[in-house]
Amino acid sequence: MSGWRVGVSADLAAWGDLGLDRLRAADADVRFLPPDDGVLTAAHVDGCDAVLFAAPAVTAETVSGPHPPRHLARFGVGLDTVDVAACTRAGVAVTVTPDGARRAVATAALTLVLAVLQRVREKDARVRAGDWSDRSGLLGRGLTGRTVLVVGFGSVAAEFCRLTAPFATVNLAHTRRREVPRGPGDPDVERVALAEGLRRADVVVVTAPLTPQTHHLLDAAVLAHLRPGAVLVNVARGPVVDTAALLDALRDGRLAGAGLDVFEDEPLPADHPLTTFPNVVLAPHCLAWTDELALGNGSSAVTSILALRAGEPVGNLVDPAVLEVAS
Repeated sequence: MSGWRVGVSADLAAWGDLGLDRLRAADADVRFLPPDDGVLTAAHVDGCDAVLFAAPAVTAETVSGPHPPRHLARFGVGLDTVDVAACTRAGVAVTVTPDGARRAVATAALTLVLAVLQRVREKDARVRAGDWSDRSGLLGRGLTGRTVLVVGFGSVAAEFCRLTAPFATVNLAHTRRREVPRGPGDPDVERVALAEGLRRADVVVVTAPLTPQTHHLLDAAVLAHLRPGAVLVNVARGPVVDTAALLDALRDGRLAGAGLDVFEDEPLPADHPLTTFPNVVLAPHCLAWTDELALGNGSSAVTSILALRAGEPVGNLVDPAVLEVAS
């Protein structure tokens, strides 16, 4: 692989071990790219054969140079800021890392579920205020035996259901798939319509990707089907849930609480109404960011980079049609 250059977006410099030594062992020249303003430009990626990137967006201009990278490896799974169609037209392969993100994001979802059910934010605030009165008034709810609806059923949702197996949850899934995939030893998951799932669920976990079809998938009309006292967790993308409708459901008590790692507008303004609810747990779109995620996503991306370079099948390729364009 001598002469093969791999660029890494500047934001990943703080992530620790990304598993890049496998590239260096294969004689790849690995370099961090200059800082960007939230978008990778053609100048950023000039001279790179492959680019591993996380936060910056990819536009048609990114791949407009005379010699664009052959491969853009997304550190993560979200593609709402990546112009995949433009990349395919330019013959640039785009890959994602669902295998690397799966456990970390599912763990983040479970963290929010437990924090909301057990009223961690309220209890933490009481201790900090020196208020130990009426502790029985902070009685939470356990997860054991609860009915959980996952909205969208990909690798994160499947892993989440595995993590909740010790709690003996009843698992429902709203998905466009004809059947819910199930591996050996996986817990049972029942495929349901969204309205039915909301009527039955104690806990709703949103993992669906953001697409034109899923934008405001959970709007006021849909959230009207919520089982009273349910809690909602979103670890996918903010716009999948209509924020105004979510606020209304919190205000009128249909939702007993929420856990949000993503928002329609990021950064969330400090005076946003969501910050005023004691039963809402918030994180700045980084709850899953751990050393586990860093190495998992990095290793997955490196595997794709090496495979594409060697002409081997790439399992996490977003648009296989690019192989015909590139050839």
